[in-house]
Amino acid sequence: MRRDIFQAIADPVRRDIIELLAAETLTVNEVAKKFEISRPAISKHLKILNECGVIHFSQNGRERLCLIQPKKLIPAFLWIKQYNKLWEDRIDSFENYINQIQTKNNKNE
Repeated sequence: MRRDIFQAIADPVRRDIIELLAAETLTVNEVAKKFEISRPAISKHLKILNECGVIHFSQNGRERLCLIQPKKLIPAFLWIKQYNKLWEDRIDSFENYINQIQTKNNKNE
């Protein structure tokens, strides 16, 4: 199955794993200890992140290290960024509406 960055960030557990690995390199076991779900479930999430290219595994003796590949997150960032202006405009419009209502109420008091 071909996977992409959007599948990687679609699940909240995977987003939490990305956040953890962005802060530090951890072994698979260290990642699993941070969650209250089973080790096999964490392994599945890590496998998906690896297939999406977001993480890379590196063998260190008997341990497998999980290394973040931040450049792989850029397409998701760029996709989300295109909607930034849209939401800023809507929030500004709502703020202007609230200010108009407050001004009107203050004049009526």
